[in-house]
Parts: sequence; structure tokens; C-alpha cells
Amino acid sequence: MNLMPLIRNASDNCKQFAVGESVEPMPSCESTDTPDPHVWNDARNAACMVNAISDAFSECDPEHSRIYSRRARRMNKELVELDQWIKKSIQSVPKSKRMLVTTHDAFQYYARAYGLTILGTLMGINTEEQPSAKMMSELISEIRLAKPPVVFFEKTVSPTLIRAVAEDANVDLCDESLYSDSIGPEGSGAETYQRMMAYNTRVIVDALGGRTGPPPLAFSSPP
Repeated sequence: MNLMPLIRNASDNCKQFAVGESVEPMPSCESTDTPDPHVWNDARNAACMVNAISDAFSECDPEHSRIYSRRARRMNKELVELDQWIKKSIQSVPKSKRMLVTTHDAFQYYARAYGLTILGTLMGINTEEQPSAKMMSELISEIRLAKPPVVFFEKTVSPTLIRAVAEDANVDLCDESLYSDSIGPEGSGAETYQRMMAYNTRVIVDALGGRTGPPPLAFSSPP
């Protein structure tokens, strides 16, 4: 989303607030000392961050605190509906197929919140790292043993290596890619946080053999 340049170039008088610190992070699979940054992939975490943002705005601008609180309540209502819809959708997937294999390690929060198992990832939380031949071989072996329906890839990472892994493991690569580190561009159907989460859930559930019902009306269609 290219937000970091805006933050770095902000005025020295501009208050900065680390929204992610309002939730309890999971340790990354790479190190217990390094938190997994993908906190937004659990809608309940998103609700916590909405409340934290509302409180921060109200502190800076108390005159309009009621507006911030009202909007936070509306957003939280949508997030509760989203969370429930995702859970129901994942439950439609046969238990033996509730597995994720992805390009990089971005879906630990999603898996924990919604009852999936991360079978393996091609790389860790850093999308710029290159997996070793040993890592690829181990992942191929895990896939052959567990036989997940498909392997997933993400929009921000080249599918070349994960496609090779899927071919060697004799498993299909999902036709549609996931949003792991951003929302989608206008017209993508994933233009907001809620729509991005709904989009990912539809892709995952459909590929794993489940069925998704209509998402809540608040985010079922593009703006």
C-alpha cells in the first residue's frame, strides 16, 4: 500500500501510533523473538485495531470523539459479521481438506482463527528471501504425504517456484491467487479490508471443496 514513505516523511509534530501493538501477536515460525506481522488476517484483531484507532483519534481530536466512536461501532458490527461468515464458510470444507500450503508464511493468524492447518510454506514471512533446494524438497515431501487439494500462491509473489513445487508433488495450483499483504485495486472485488478477507475466503473455500454463501451485504459488492 506504500504507506511507509508517507509515515517516514510525516511532520515531526505528527503523532505516530503503532496500531498492531493493540493485539497480541503470534511468534513467527522463524523465531520466537520475531512477531508475525500479519495480524489483520484475523477479523477479531481488525476489530481491536479499529477500537485502538478510534481511541487515538479521539485523544487527538476530542471534539469529534463521538463521530469516531460511532464509526468504530459500525465497523465492528461489520467485522463481527465477517468473522462469523468466514467461520461458517470454512466449516463447509471437509475436515480432512482444511489445509493450506502457500508461497510465504502470511496466514498463521487466519488459520488459527478459522480452523485451518498450515501444512507448509515455500518461504517465511519475508517475501524477498529465496527458498533453498532443501526447503523445497521438504515441502514437496509434506505435500505428497498429506495430499492437500491444492497449493495456493499470492498476488505479490511470483508463482514460478510454488508452481514447480505443486508439479513435483502432483498437486494442482489454485487458479486464483490470494491477497496476503494488501487490499486489492479498484475493481478487483477486494478493494477494502472486508472485501479482501471475503475474497480470500471464497478462493480458499472453493478450492478446498467447501461452499461459501453470500457474504454480508455491507461488503458484498464493489463500492
